[in-house]
Amino acid sequence: MTRTPDRPENRDTPQGLAFALTAYGLWGFLPLYLKLLSHVPAAEVVAHRILWSVPVAGGLLIVLGRTDSIRIALRDPQMLAMGCVTAALISVNWAIYVWAIATNHALDAALGYYINPLFSVLLGAVLLGERLARMQVAAIALAALAVLVLTLDNGRVPWAALGLTFSWGFYAFFKKWLPIGPNQGFLLEVLILTPPALIWVAWRVARGESHFTGAADIGLLLGCGVVTAVPLLFYANGAKLLRLSTIGILQYTAPTMIMLIGVFVFGEEFGRARMIAFPMIWAALVLYTTSMFRQLRAAR
Repeated sequence: MTRTPDRPENRDTPQGLAFALTAYGLWGFLPLYLKLLSHVPAAEVVAHRILWSVPVAGGLLIVLGRTDSIRIALRDPQMLAMGCVTAALISVNWAIYVWAIATNHALDAALGYYINPLFSVLLGAVLLGERLARMQVAAIALAALAVLVLTLDNGRVPWAALGLTFSWGFYAFFKKWLPIGPNQGFLLEVLILTPPALIWVAWRVARGESHFTGAADIGLLLGCGVVTAVPLLFYANGAKLLRLSTIGILQYTAPTMIMLIGVFVFGEEFGRARMIAFPMIWAALVLYTTSMFRQLRAAR
């Protein structure tokens, strides 16, 4: 009798926890690195993030012997088109994030990533017809009210926060439809973005406006590939070795670190509106997480 392969165990492993915490920790400390590049235009920083991520991600896949799927993807028009969509979304997300850190909007960035899981739930309901639990509806309503509080207090919509929420939410949504592994998918995206990134860098050099000069700036811009690719690769491996509920809880680590760095390191003001809006978001996340645990328990 042929033995049926065992299904992967739905449990947390020490390796998975280490991978995920490393990824979220690196994302949490990323503002400190990007702040060192605040004198460089966001578009130029993003271009270098793209260019120097290619050797990091490509080198890993070569070592692992998983480059076949990249060659297949580059020859498949449908997969290539989907890769263009996710590549465009992640580049927009990076640009907003780099701009937010450089212009003292780290708290808006934290807010955007706090809201993101709630936006993903809403996307599932609107685009996939997934049914929302009452707690999820309440969580989304609380998040919307928090954004309204900030809008009324500032006299403008917190575009940076919403831009990060929308770009990452749609990126994660379309990424699920990309029939390729997460590491291979990331390399595909940065390969797609490489030609426009090269053109942008070359144009800046031709105009004498490039910041790829001097040992300090060259080192920081080269390092953009490492700080971009490494956390994503850690996360991709950690997610395979942890339960969905654990990943759901750990995802709040990075925006919490970004918020603390924004207040205590960058000196951004945590004013009255934020004192109201952020607790509303945290309450919404408690409702969302509670609902997620109930759904997982019911599924088991």
